[in-house]
Amino acid sequence: MTDTGLTTGDFTQENEPFSLFGAWLKEAQTSELNDPNAVALATVDGDGLPDVRMVLLKDFDQRGFVFYTNFESQKGREILANSKAAMCFHWKSLRRQVRVRGPVEIVSDAEADEYYKTRPRGSRIGAWASKQSRPLESRFALEKAVAEYTARYAIGDIPRPLHWSGFRIMPTSIEFWKDGAFRLHDRIQFSRDAPQGDWGKIRMYP
Repeated sequence: MTDTGLTTGDFTQENEPFSLFGAWLKEAQTSELNDPNAVALATVDGDGLPDVRMVLLKDFDQRGFVFYTNFESQKGREILANSKAAMCFHWKSLRRQVRVRGPVEIVSDAEADEYYKTRPRGSRIGAWASKQSRPLESRFALEKAVAEYTARYAIGDIPRPLHWSGFRIMPTSIEFWKDGAFRLHDRIQFSRDAPQGDWGKIRMYP
């Protein structure tokens, strides 16, 4: 993650979006009370109806933005079927927003394994116990599943479930928004034709 030292006054001069995002995220980490890496994730179901929910950004670099989930969850199924998604970061304390859109790829097994090992033991058990996004007959049923997997993996490592991994949004569009007086906000959009292409930049009307 690169710290460019950018301030709220000169972000429009930046010609590369990832370093600018890194600078904004670093500022959010000191100003947001909870989860500065929280982001709204939008997907589309088989009927073309959009879905949105909050997830946590776990990594980003020049390749894109990474989050992890159960592939059998609703968002997992929708992304696997469509391979496209969008994100919206909103940092209220800074009055800033970043929107990301693009195709999605699955992270490598090595990446998923490395991150999975950093999770608390209870969260790794939860990845096995929760049938995410499916009907739950009772809270007791979930607690029973947690107890069963806790007993199964009482000693030693907890392997990563095959249905649990990460997605990387490879952006073709990243838009930065900063609040302005009288709703005359600053909006700068970076876009490219493909994930490996060169970025173009335009200023947008607020």
